[in-house]
Amino acid sequence: PAMGILSRLRLVDGDTSDPKIAAQYSPPVMAGNFWNHGDSFSYQDTSIDLPSALSVPSVVKCRNLICGIIAGIPLELYKKSTGEELGSPVWLEQPDERQPRSVTIAYTVQSLLFNSVAYWEVTSVYSDDGRPARFAWVANERVTVKYNKRSTEVIGYAVDGVERPMNGVSSLITFQSLNPAVLVSGARTIRAALDVQRAAAIAAATPIPSGHIKNSGADLPESVVQGLLASWKAARASRSTAYLTSTLEYVTTQFSPKEMMYTEAIQSQSTEIARLMNVPAYMLSSDANASMTYQNILDSRKEFFAYTLAPYVCAVEDRLSMNDITANGNMVRFAVDETFLRVDATTRLATIEKLLSLQLITLDQAKEMEDLSPNGDAS
Repeated sequence: PAMGILSRLRLVDGDTSDPKIAAQYSPPVMAGNFWNHGDSFSYQDTSIDLPSALSVPSVVKCRNLICGIIAGIPLELYKKSTGEELGSPVWLEQPDERQPRSVTIAYTVQSLLFNSVAYWEVTSVYSDDGRPARFAWVANERVTVKYNKRSTEVIGYAVDGVERPMNGVSSLITFQSLNPAVLVSGARTIRAALDVQRAAAIAAATPIPSGHIKNSGADLPESVVQGLLASWKAARASRSTAYLTSTLEYVTTQFSPKEMMYTEAIQSQSTEIARLMNVPAYMLSSDANASMTYQNILDSRKEFFAYTLAPYVCAVEDRLSMNDITANGNMVRFAVDETFLRVDATTRLATIEKLLSLQLITLDQAKEMEDLSPNGDAS
């Protein structure tokens, strides 16, 4: 019984003659990741919907920066004890056989960013150990969650209303974010940005200020008033020059877009969204944050990775490295240093030359560091 418990907890290897590795054990309910709806299936509750959030240009820019950059970084399999790069399984190079890896990763990070949890469906498993062999990203709005009586652990999932098993084909694995869900924590900020955009759009669509016609002479019959207003509206739609008699005066009741400071408000909201999504404001072209200290490209990328991308990279790496997906002793990592943070050729060659002179690496290892084959040809 003790060995059975240890095997279940993955502290020792159990009998694999009848492999049955759960897609994941009952995950605990974390603040911002799951929402308490008792012990019944129900949809996650978000304060603002994703399409509305993505209609704000600054939100889209942040989303594209975070999701697009991470999606473009390859995933690699390494040995924990030595750091040796191993041959990647097929699912690591292409989790979903229907689409490129970058697309799956981009929408996984999007789910983590906006909902604080992402879902992959297991579409096939390896026969030898029962671990997942292929996946499919599942949109958050399709998933419902079932909790235990105290709402402290997830005990089941349903997709499109159909309950899913907790292991094997059709089961779900979850990625939990290190940051709160933007659709919840940033709902007020995003709504404010939408309100400003809406007001600016109305002002742009009605260049002739709204107002009223003041009559300083004798009162006019209602039929004459309605005719006057109709002719005024028709004339303004076809020409900008107006004519009024000495007893009529047009009084505007609408401020101009400049007077309403829509431009300043939009820039202010852009800065707030940058803070919300932890993206440097200058990357959003916010005028209020146009100035910045000098940085070279690599330093700027290092800062952006450390403060913005790292939490999402870590969430994906750690989940894919768990024993229900990757065998003990191995780990999954994004090849960040070899791609996004890759230094220029001159610096790399100087480093390699120093390592060679200290006999810390061999010539073949040096060639491998520059993606050159040991014998120098391209085959």
